[in-house]
Amino acid sequence: MLGHLRTETACIEEFLSVLDQEALAMSDRAFTDLASIATRKTVLLERMAELDAQREALQATLGFGPGRAGADAAAAAGGAEVERVWQTLLQVAGQAREHNLRNGSMVYAHLDFTQQALHFLQASAQLFYGPDGVRKTQAGSGNRLAAG
Repeated sequence: MLGHLRTETACIEEFLSVLDQEALAMSDRAFTDLASIATRKTVLLERMAELDAQREALQATLGFGPGRAGADAAAAAGGAEVERVWQTLLQVAGQAREHNLRNGSMVYAHLDFTQQALHFLQASAQLFYGPDGVRKTQAGSGNRLAAG
Protein backbone atom coordinates (compact mmCIF):
# COMPACT_ATOMS: atom_id res chain seq x y z
CA MET A 1 0.00 0.00 0.00
CA LEU A 2 2.82 2.40 0.87
CA GLY A 3 4.44 2.23 -2.56
CA HIS A 4 1.13 2.73 -4.30
CA LEU A 5 0.28 5.80 -2.20
CA ARG A 6 3.66 7.31 -3.03
CA THR A 7 3.08 6.71 -6.75
CA GLU A 8 -0.38 8.24 -6.53
CA THR A 9 0.97 11.27 -4.63
CA ALA A 10 3.70 11.81 -7.23
CA CYS A 11 1.11 11.74 -10.01
CA ILE A 12 -1.05 14.33 -8.25
CA GLU A 13 2.02 16.50 -7.60
CA GLU A 14 2.82 16.38 -11.33
CA PHE A 15 -0.79 17.36 -12.07
CA LEU A 16 -0.46 20.26 -9.61
CA SER A 17 2.67 21.40 -11.43
CA VAL A 18 0.83 21.33 -14.77
CA LEU A 19 -2.03 23.33 -13.24
CA ASP A 20 0.49 25.96 -12.14
CA GLN A 21 1.94 26.05 -15.67
CA GLU A 22 -1.58 26.51 -17.02
CA ALA A 23 -2.25 29.43 -14.67
CA LEU A 24 1.05 31.04 -15.64
CA ALA A 25 0.27 30.63 -19.35
CA MET A 26 -3.10 32.32 -18.87
CA SER A 27 -1.60 35.12 -16.77
CA ASP A 28 1.11 35.71 -19.36
CA ARG A 29 -1.47 35.47 -22.17
CA ALA A 30 0.51 32.59 -23.70
CA PHE A 31 -2.68 31.03 -24.99
CA THR A 32 -0.87 29.00 -27.65
CA ASP A 33 0.69 26.94 -24.82
CA LEU A 34 -2.71 25.88 -23.50
CA ALA A 35 -3.32 23.09 -26.04
CA SER A 36 -0.21 21.14 -25.01
CA ILE A 37 -0.95 21.80 -21.35
CA ALA A 38 -4.51 20.49 -21.79
CA THR A 39 -3.13 17.33 -23.38
CA ARG A 40 -0.78 16.77 -20.43
CA LYS A 41 -3.63 17.41 -18.00
CA THR A 42 -5.80 14.82 -19.75
CA VAL A 43 -3.05 12.19 -19.61
CA LEU A 44 -2.50 12.86 -15.91
CA LEU A 45 -6.22 12.80 -15.11
CA GLU A 46 -6.49 9.40 -16.79
CA ARG A 47 -3.47 8.15 -14.85
CA MET A 48 -4.93 9.45 -11.57
CA ALA A 49 -8.20 7.62 -12.26
CA GLU A 50 -6.22 4.44 -12.95
CA LEU A 51 -4.26 4.79 -9.74
CA ASP A 52 -7.42 5.47 -7.76
CA ALA A 53 -9.04 2.30 -9.12
CA GLN A 54 -5.90 0.32 -8.32
CA ARG A 55 -5.86 1.69 -4.75
CA GLU A 56 -9.49 0.71 -4.26
CA ALA A 57 -8.73 -2.79 -5.58
CA LEU A 58 -5.80 -3.01 -3.17
CA GLN A 59 -8.03 -1.83 -0.32
CA ALA A 60 -10.54 -4.58 -1.18
CA THR A 61 -7.75 -7.17 -1.26
CA LEU A 62 -6.71 -6.03 2.21
CA GLY A 63 -10.30 -6.32 3.43
CA PHE A 64 -11.27 -2.64 3.41
CA GLY A 65 -14.23 -1.02 1.69
CA PRO A 66 -14.06 1.34 -1.27
CA GLY A 67 -13.87 5.11 -1.19
CA ARG A 68 -12.44 7.50 1.32
CA ALA A 69 -13.62 5.59 4.39
CA GLY A 70 -11.93 2.40 3.17
CA ALA A 71 -8.75 4.27 2.31
CA ASP A 72 -8.68 5.96 5.71
CA ALA A 73 -9.11 2.60 7.43
CA ALA A 74 -6.45 0.91 5.26
CA ALA A 75 -3.99 3.74 5.93
CA ALA A 76 -4.63 3.60 9.67
CA ALA A 77 -4.13 -0.18 9.68
CA GLY A 78 -0.92 0.18 7.64
CA GLY A 79 0.98 1.99 10.35
CA ALA A 80 2.41 5.45 10.91
CA GLU A 81 4.33 5.72 7.62
CA VAL A 82 1.35 4.68 5.49
CA GLU A 83 -0.88 7.08 7.43
CA ARG A 84 1.63 9.92 6.91
CA VAL A 85 1.85 9.30 3.15
CA TRP A 86 -1.95 9.04 2.93
CA GLN A 87 -2.32 12.42 4.67
CA THR A 88 0.23 13.92 2.29
CA LEU A 89 -1.73 12.54 -0.67
CA LEU A 90 -4.93 14.10 0.67
CA GLN A 91 -3.20 17.44 1.18
CA VAL A 92 -1.75 17.47 -2.35
CA ALA A 93 -5.11 16.41 -3.80
CA GLY A 94 -6.76 19.32 -1.97
CA GLN A 95 -4.23 21.75 -3.44
CA ALA A 96 -4.81 20.33 -6.92
CA ARG A 97 -8.57 20.75 -6.51
CA GLU A 98 -8.11 24.39 -5.40
CA HIS A 99 -5.72 25.17 -8.26
CA ASN A 100 -8.05 23.52 -10.77
CA LEU A 101 -10.93 25.69 -9.50
CA ARG A 102 -8.70 28.78 -9.71
CA ASN A 103 -7.78 27.95 -13.31
CA GLY A 104 -11.42 27.36 -14.18
CA SER A 105 -12.23 30.82 -12.82
CA MET A 106 -9.43 32.29 -14.93
CA VAL A 107 -10.76 30.55 -18.04
CA TYR A 108 -14.26 31.88 -17.44
CA ALA A 109 -12.93 35.39 -16.82
CA HIS A 110 -11.05 35.32 -20.14
CA LEU A 111 -14.13 33.93 -21.90
CA ASP A 112 -16.35 36.60 -20.37
CA PHE A 113 -13.96 39.38 -21.42
CA THR A 114 -13.73 37.97 -24.95
CA GLN A 115 -17.50 37.63 -25.21
CA GLN A 116 -18.02 41.23 -24.07
CA ALA A 117 -15.41 42.46 -26.57
CA LEU A 118 -17.11 40.54 -29.39
CA HIS A 119 -20.50 41.95 -28.46
CA PHE A 120 -19.08 45.47 -28.48
CA LEU A 121 -17.36 44.97 -31.82
CA GLN A 122 -20.44 43.43 -33.39
CA ALA A 123 -22.65 46.29 -32.20
CA SER A 124 -20.12 48.95 -33.17
CA ALA A 125 -19.22 47.46 -36.54
CA GLN A 126 -22.61 48.32 -37.99
CA LEU A 127 -22.07 51.97 -37.17
CA PHE A 128 -18.45 52.47 -38.18
CA TYR A 129 -17.33 49.93 -40.78
CA GLY A 130 -18.54 49.06 -44.25
CA PRO A 131 -18.52 45.62 -45.89
CA ASP A 132 -14.97 46.29 -47.16
CA GLY A 133 -13.71 46.80 -43.60
CA VAL A 134 -13.07 50.50 -44.14
CA ARG A 135 -14.52 52.96 -41.70
CA LYS A 136 -17.59 54.75 -43.00
CA THR A 137 -17.37 58.53 -43.05
CA GLN A 138 -20.18 60.91 -42.38
CA ALA A 139 -21.72 62.52 -45.47
CA GLY A 140 -19.96 65.76 -46.33
CA SER A 141 -17.09 65.22 -43.97
CA GLY A 142 -14.43 65.44 -46.68
CA ASN A 143 -12.06 62.84 -48.00
CA ARG A 144 -10.57 59.99 -46.04
CA LEU A 145 -6.93 61.02 -45.79
CA ALA A 146 -6.03 58.76 -42.86
CA ALA A 147 -8.56 55.99 -43.47
CA GLY A 148 -7.47 55.18 -47.05
